Amino acid sequence: MRYFCGTSVFLLIASSLFANDRPPVTQPRSTSGDSAVEPDWAQRLTVTVGHKDADIIGSTDKSIQAAVDYVTRFGGGTVKILPGTYRLRNSVYLSSKVRLVGAGVETILVKEPSRTTKLAADSDWYDQEITLADAAGFQVGDGITLRARGDGKTYDTYIKRTLIARTGSRFKLDRPLRDNFWRLGNAVAISVFPLVTGETVNDLAIENLVLDGNRAKNENLNGNYGGCIFFQDCNRIAIRGVTTRNYNGDGISWQICHDVLVENCVSENNAQLGLHPGSGSQRPIMRNNKLKHNDIGIFFCWGVKYGLAEKNHIEGNRVGISIGHRDTDNLITLNEIRASKEVGILFRPERGKDFAGHRNRIVKNRLIDNGGANGSAIDIQGGTEAIQILDNEIAETREPAQRVAVRVGINTREITVKGNTIRGFAKETEEGKR
Repeated sequence: MRYFCGTSVFLLIASSLFANDRPPVTQPRSTSGDSAVEPDWAQRLTVTVGHKDADIIGSTDKSIQAAVDYVTRFGGGTVKILPGTYRLRNSVYLSSKVRLVGAGVETILVKEPSRTTKLAADSDWYDQEITLADAAGFQVGDGITLRARGDGKTYDTYIKRTLIARTGSRFKLDRPLRDNFWRLGNAVAISVFPLVTGETVNDLAIENLVLDGNRAKNENLNGNYGGCIFFQDCNRIAIRGVTTRNYNGDGISWQICHDVLVENCVSENNAQLGLHPGSGSQRPIMRNNKLKHNDIGIFFCWGVKYGLAEKNHIEGNRVGISIGHRDTDNLITLNEIRASKEVGILFRPERGKDFAGHRNRIVKNRLIDNGGANGSAIDIQGGTEAIQILDNEIAETREPAQRVAVRVGINTREITVKGNTIRGFAKETEEGKR
């Protein structure tokens, strides 16, 4: 009875707190502990970083990180990176309520070339150090990724750490390993990392700068763990006017992050994904971006829901847009998808209908010259259900060959293809082939 009464009181209080007739806040004040209401201050703390004439003088990740840490101490603010080229040996780690702003194309952050070496001694999950077989090129302060096939696992384990102390080839890490990195699992250390990153942080922005991954001189980093920009377990991130290019991995990747906005950005010449709304990410908005010459332009990962991909120019990727594992209730509209090598929009087959991406809408897009001689502009595979393909322009200006505008698999259901303008294909639709 005590438990019941206590719960009833809590529900009564919660109901009154969120009642529709509660008076609105008309004169907000900054009040201790109140994170919901804040005045719209005309000026906030800003720290500049530059080669000269700046609050912090420098041209490396350490200079930028020092500015981020300074504004973080006071609850957030803006770090303004002045024109110039900045060379990174580690990630710039953002904190909540920090805005990282450049001077457009004149602010360029470049990743230094990577080094790779095997571990010379085993490290267990509780260790906070590693020993490198060849430490040449590794320095205290470097960001690294450790990769190994863990005991009994069928896949590689990746973790990102910073080298914070050394004696010879033996390095201390900023955090414990929390996984085994053994020589029998081919454990290696690689000096690869996201250029700008954050974990469990909220309410931040990256604007008006260029991130260059120096792809030719860096080893690949799996997009589930890195990219030119990478976020993990975050909320309310805005990325505007940013170019991510030449990364040996993803351009922009976010995993289990909600309400992410990517707007007016360029993601080009990256080895893997242009934009990677990652597993479990809810309500992403991807608008007015140019996604060119990546492996896949936009990759909806696992369980990405209620997202919007709007007015993007997606050109010259292997796949324009890929949708799959439980990616449901997304709207893809007013995009232009051109010259995809394999397919313009792909619905992945997954492992049966329980895993497929249902109830997605493809509306008012332009799909031009996508796929090979036997390819298709839109390919819906597996047990995908309840897809609407409405009012799109789907065109082929090359020879028709065996090309199909919309290919619909044998196990799909409730696929609506209506009001589209289709021209130049051998077939407008093809059903039941897989």
